[in-house]
This record gives sequence, structure tokens and C-alpha cells, in this order.
Amino acid sequence: MQTLSERIRRARKIRGISQQALADAVGVQRSAVAQWERSHGSYPSMNHMIATALATGVRLEWLGTGRGAARSDETVPTLNRDEYAQDELEAQCLVSLRRLPRKVRESVVHTLSLISNNFK
Repeated sequence: MQTLSERIRRARKIRGISQQALADAVGVQRSAVAQWERSHGSYPSMNHMIATALATGVRLEWLGTGRGAARSDETVPTLNRDEYAQDELEAQCLVSLRRLPRKVRESVVHTLSLISNNFK
């Protein structure tokens, strides 16, 4: 799941606007938007979250939580457990992987790819 900073950046990219344009629409300095988009930056207030959702055309629930579709005209595919985990071990791996920071997940996936290539 994306972090709040990643969702804010994605919302801005979906709309095709710059950090400055978003800042102007929300009523903050560009540096505030840059902080919101940093992985360990500051968080916007609820009023700024609402203004960001409106300015970018994304759903507030998605922006704040990552749940559901980013835009109301998108559909989110529903998956049952068998479509994303074939057994309990895979399900446990997914749960553990999702708890890791993004950079660590990328490293783990890369390592697994290298290992699995030896079994082809």
C-alpha cells in the first residue's frame, strides 16, 4: 500500500499539475507540498487534505487511507485470497512484506527474483 506522501504525489501526477500549482490551489507554500511528498516529511492538516483531494480530483478516502479507488470513475478489482496467495505460507509472506518499508520491500523482492531465477 502506498504511503500518504506517495498518494499525494500520485494525486498531483494524476491531475498533471506541479507542486506549485497544487500549493496555489490549496493555499500553502510550494515547500509545504514538497514536505508532504517527502517520505518522512510533514503531514497536511485535514483542511489541506480536503483541498488537495478537490484540487487533484481524487477521493478523500483514498488520499487519506489508500482504500478504494483514487477517483470515483475508477473501479478497484476485488480479489479473493486464492487470487493473490496460493496457500497460508504465501499469505503470511504477503502480510510480512506489507509491513516493511518500501525500500526494504524492493530489496526483498529483488533478492527473491535472483533466488527464483536459479530454479527455472
